[in-house]
Amino acid sequence: MLRSRWTHTLLVAATGLALASCGASDAPRTKGGPIVTNRLTEGQYRQSIADIFGADIRVLGSFEPEVRASGLLAIGSAAGTITPSGFEQYEGRARAIAEQVVDEKHRQATVACQPSSPDKADPVCATQFIGKFGRLLFRHPLAPSELQNWVGAAGDAATASHSFYTGLKFALAGMLTSPKFLFRQETVEPVSGSQTRRLDAFSIATRLSFFLWNTTPDDELLTAAANGELHSKRGLARQVDRMLASSRMEAGVRAFFSDFLEFDAFDTFVKDPIIYPKFTQRVADDAKEQTLRTITDLLIERHGDYRDLFTTRHTFMTRTLGMVYDVPVTSAKGWEPFEFSHDDPREGLLSQVSFVALHAHPGRSSPTLRGKAVRELLLCQHVPAPPANVNFTVVQDTSNPQYKTARARVTAHRTDAICAGCHKIMDPIGLALENFDGLGQLRTQENGVDIDASGELDGVAFKDAAGLGTALHDNPAVSTCLVDSVYRYAAGRAANRDETEWVRWLNERFVANGYRLPELLRAVATSEALFSIAPDVGPKP
Repeated sequence: MLRSRWTHTLLVAATGLALASCGASDAPRTKGGPIVTNRLTEGQYRQSIADIFGADIRVLGSFEPEVRASGLLAIGSAAGTITPSGFEQYEGRARAIAEQVVDEKHRQATVACQPSSPDKADPVCATQFIGKFGRLLFRHPLAPSELQNWVGAAGDAATASHSFYTGLKFALAGMLTSPKFLFRQETVEPVSGSQTRRLDAFSIATRLSFFLWNTTPDDELLTAAANGELHSKRGLARQVDRMLASSRMEAGVRAFFSDFLEFDAFDTFVKDPIIYPKFTQRVADDAKEQTLRTITDLLIERHGDYRDLFTTRHTFMTRTLGMVYDVPVTSAKGWEPFEFSHDDPREGLLSQVSFVALHAHPGRSSPTLRGKAVRELLLCQHVPAPPANVNFTVVQDTSNPQYKTARARVTAHRTDAICAGCHKIMDPIGLALENFDGLGQLRTQENGVDIDASGELDGVAFKDAAGLGTALHDNPAVSTCLVDSVYRYAAGRAANRDETEWVRWLNERFVANGYRLPELLRAVATSEALFSIAPDVGPKP
């Protein structure tokens, strides 16, 4: 598939060595940050297995809940541990994967060599198999002693079971439960002729790959690391441009926005079936997918302005979602492009089911939850948790004859001085979305009373959801939040004080480049800041 209009531009720029984003002279220097050790997320685990062994290898079983820190699972994964029960799950999953990889259906593709006998050990063939897949699983070549240990384990199992392939299966299952696979372990090295240190080439390849593709480095990237290419500006830029032009980049963008928008909440997403009979698990799945398709279409395929996500009327629709939106959908199955008319109140991501339904209660809408989500997810602003003794009775009582609309109820709730401060920064935002009920269905009244969807964001007043989208589009905090989140996602940690000027410069570049996501990704991926290690941080090689 033709990737998009920006791909050619990037590659031409790289050929001409127009590396404005790579170590640009005007970029502030940083001392670097600490090394990080991140546990693979469920998505990274699944995608790595598919890319290494084939998309038809099934990954079975459940994963332990992931930890969110500083707003991102990508950062929380650095604090993630594996419990005894979690390790049992990894072991069972590893055995099932290894069984498939070497079974009769797959071994012709996965085991390139033929053993001298299928009934006994063959260290030559085992070395070829383990060397190939160990390099991809561990994201670096195996040391001779390490390779020998795994080949020995395969040989012992083959001898005991009288099966060469059982031996491979045993060794592969062991590699799949190794910390070197389950955790992204980084290594630092000294920079020749200076007192500074940096990530080694294979750690750089790993950061790049999980940042841009959400999966393990491919063979070409590992080869570039082995050849020292990633330690040169030219070589690094060449690999980054190749990765941005790859079809895998879409999966990386989807992974970032799934994390950024906290779409893991869909794992526990429920609605009251009595109040919302149209809700099904298919609606939840399609709502998430609709937003991700809207994002990748605008930002990747059409190389659009990030801010336009909040004002676009172009999206994609299934017949299942069409029933919730109450719009005609011609395709009986699958997705089709869809454009909301200009007289429709739906405009931008905030009016999609994935946002208004996710940030609502199981049986009712919530201006407060929606306003809080805008503040925290899209503007990167912290909203304090409510005091433990807050009385929510008025807000929760949707049948109250005195307060028939959400606006009336939250206004009454704000008369409590304890609550007023926080609600003041949330409710005026969320009230603009009150024309959408708790499932995201359009409505003009609540309990027979016309809904007033006017609101305000940082001094900008609007009358409806479309006005909120425009206010967000024009709010500079929107781009600042995205830039900061992209960098933190790439580094797997929060930015430190020393990096403040660098992140500010990065945002200026983002604005100057027309708020284009690919250019932002390239600026981060080719920066010295992403791979520099602060002095005296982390173990020395």
